[in-house]
Amino acid sequence: MPQQILNQCEEKMLKAVESMKRDFQTIRTGKANPAILNNVMVDYYGSAMPINQLASVSASDPRTILVKPYDKSILKAMEKAILAADLGFNPINDGDVIRIPIPALTEQTRKELVKQVKKVAEEKKVAVRNIRRDGMEQLKKMEKNSEITEDELKKNSDKLQKLTDKYTDEIDKLSSEKEKDIMSI
Repeated sequence: MPQQILNQCEEKMLKAVESMKRDFQTIRTGKANPAILNNVMVDYYGSAMPINQLASVSASDPRTILVKPYDKSILKAMEKAILAADLGFNPINDGDVIRIPIPALTEQTRKELVKQVKKVAEEKKVAVRNIRRDGMEQLKKMEKNSEITEDELKKNSDKLQKLTDKYTDEIDKLSSEKEKDIMSI
């Protein structure tokens, strides 16, 4: 039973790390990355839809993202959505596709992006710690109900702490890699 709690906690911690990886994809670096547009929502016949479901989004070269809509009638709506997302891009609509030139990052912009990375990483660390806390509460409840001994509680608490350390270290590692990627010119 305690192993089941540990497995559930590890699964949740892994999901927090995966979520952080997805969040990091939407934070731009100096290179064109189509995932930057993943959070852009386009008004399509009265409902908001992600741009990547309405168009083919690709990096045509290291400095340009190409958005090719499946339905050309929504080009204007896509252009508005990209501008409204406030990503610092000026989309160019040529009637068939939208080209988004990626401007070079200034030192100030890089520092802001690094702050954003640190904020996301800290949120995920807090999530991992909350998972640890919930797991500890479950283990203590089991010990209180005499389902496990005090020694088993101690042993499983240590395992849970090791899991927490493992995933917070992973978050730190991914965060520093992303910061290095942003700061490299």
